[in-house]
Amino acid sequence: MPYINVKLNLAEDVKLRDQIVKVVLENTTHILGKNEDVTSVLVEFVPQNAWSVGGKNVPTFYLDIKITKGTNTKVQKADYIQAIYKEFETLLGKIDQASYVLIHEIDADAWGFEGITQERRFIQP
Repeated sequence: MPYINVKLNLAEDVKLRDQIVKVVLENTTHILGKNEDVTSVLVEFVPQNAWSVGGKNVPTFYLDIKITKGTNTKVQKADYIQAIYKEFETLLGKIDQASYVLIHEIDADAWGFEGITQERRFIQP
């Protein structure tokens, strides 16, 4: 049940948004093994002049994903970060190396959906 927020410092583009959602869902499903039906993706476009890296306005992105702690291995997380970066590089062209993928692991008792924590789902299937 990941929650994913993607920010890009590019002009808003509906086609690009759809491509990003597709790439994020595919990688989240195939690499991290998450259920697409409960994966939430928010894509936000930020004006390029509002976001700088090293004092320069360069094409970049930031992907922040929240997953339940302990549900993925270090290898899966490393593979996910690498795949997302490469896929975004393919979609966006030249991006700054300081484009980040951040995985937050949240305790199962600290979040959930449909009013039920992830821990309760595990304990009471």
